This record gives sequence, structure tokens and C-alpha cells, in this order.
Amino acid sequence: MPNPPRPSFGIMTAPQQVDYQDVLRVWREADAVPQIEHAWLFDHLMPIAGDPTGPAYEGWTLLSALAAQTRRLRIGVLVTSNRFRPPALLAKIATTVDVVSGGRLDFGIGVGSRPGHPLARREYAAHGLPFHDTAHAVGSLAEACTVIRRLWTEDEPFDFDGEHVRLTGAFGNPKPVQRPHPPILIGRRAAATLRVAAEHADLWNIPGGDIDDAARRSALLDRYCTEIGRDPASITRSIHLPVDYDAPGATRDAIGEALDAGFGHIVLGLPTPYPAEVARWVAAELIDAHAAFGAPSAPPGSLPGGR
Repeated sequence: MPNPPRPSFGIMTAPQQVDYQDVLRVWREADAVPQIEHAWLFDHLMPIAGDPTGPAYEGWTLLSALAAQTRRLRIGVLVTSNRFRPPALLAKIATTVDVVSGGRLDFGIGVGSRPGHPLARREYAAHGLPFHDTAHAVGSLAEACTVIRRLWTEDEPFDFDGEHVRLTGAFGNPKPVQRPHPPILIGRRAAATLRVAAEHADLWNIPGGDIDDAARRSALLDRYCTEIGRDPASITRSIHLPVDYDAPGATRDAIGEALDAGFGHIVLGLPTPYPAEVARWVAAELIDAHAAFGAPSAPPGSLPGGR
């Protein structure tokens, strides 16, 4: 049996209830820490936690700024709401970020906020955006992935007449730096979205919490891939795990469970406020120590050289 691929670790800094300079500091720190390979934002237009009138930055604009301020990290939005932007416009935005970053974009996309989350749902009405039902959202996602890939790869203008997306003379120029296109990450656990992931995704992400459910969803994705003749191993399994600065052992346990379940792409969600030298703490206490559960740990900021 071949050895499983080496796991990769990244961080998530949700751009809500925080200042731009704080996010920038953490990303610059992470860019200098080789154990951290990728960094992510989320895609909400208003806070979904904490003060509902607090600050929240638009994800793709912020990602472009951070792309220009980093050199090594792979970067992305976990995940873009397909409900917010028409797919041809989103393809252009993503291409721009891939160019700014020198080809470091991982393109995350999903159906958008779940209807039962009131703080997420309100941002649509507040910005004059329609909120269609789930069937519409999933169908739109499948068509969006098709259109975006074509805009990234085709050399001639084309028309597209789908049920949800209609384009005339669509054409993307420039193309992304990455060829044939940036890796596509699709996020969500619902079965209908997993069918879209089986067809379009290079990576699939699920929020952590219930590792048994995550493993079942991964097995379902395997089945959907097999049904369409795709090798399930061609889709990297990604999971988002929340970090507790005061209980790193619990996060290390979660990392171990995720790796054992076949999730080799680990995104560590960092809560605010971000401690000094938090990226180095993540590398030392979570990534390097994930195989040594229960080892003594230092709080963020108390590592050698910490402020």
C-alpha cells in the first residue's frame, strides 16, 4: 500500500471583529513559517459572530491585499459564497488574485450561507442580494464551476445558456498564472454539494467537529466519484479545525483524528484576538507536536523570541 501523502497545514483568519493590520501581521508571520503552507479568509459581508454591527471585511478584496504582502503561502477564501457574485465576475476576480500572488491561489467556492443561520442570512437582504432555495443554489454552483473553468482555460469567446447562468461572448483575459487553472476547493457537507465536488473539485473541505460524520461524508464523496468514473483519490480531503489557545492538546487530538480519517489538508481556525507570534506558536505547539499528544505546551507569546 502506498504511503499517504504528506499532510499540509494552514491557518484561517476570519476577517470579522478584527482590524486589517492584525490580519496582515498574522499572515506576514505565517509567510515566514515553513510549517504553515496555506492561509484562508472567509466570505461574509457582515459578522456572523460577536457584535452584529462590528467590522467585517470583504474577502476577495482583502485576499488581494494580502497576496501582495506575502510571498510563499498558498491563499484562498474558505469558501466563496456563489450567491454573492456572478460567476464570470468571480472568475475575473480570482484570476486577478492569482496574478497578484504569482500563482498561489486555491479557489474555494460553495453554495453560500445555510438558510438556518440568521446572522448569515441577514447579509443578503442588507446588500440587496437574492437568497434562493437550496436546489437553486446547488444548480447554480455546478454551472458556476463549469463557466469559471472555461473562462480560465478557453482561448475563444463562448456563449453559455444554462438554467441559472447565461453568458454571451464570455471570455477571460488574462488567464490565471496557474495552468490549466487554480485548484478548485468546494466546501460543504450536503450530499447535493458532494455530487458537484465529485465532478469539479480538486479539494473538498468540511468543517470539523464531528469526525465520524466527516468520514461518512468523505466516503459518500468516494461513491459519487466512482459513479462518474473519477478516482476518489484525485480529490484532496480538507478539514477546518478550530484552535483553542488555552487547550492546544484538544486541537492536537483533533488533528490526529482528522489525519487518521484521511483528511490531509488541515486548516486551523485562529480566534481573535491574535496573540503575539501566534504563527510560530501554531507551528511549534500544533503542527510539530501533533504526533506527540499531551506534550507540555507554552501559551502564545511565550515562545523563545516571543513578545
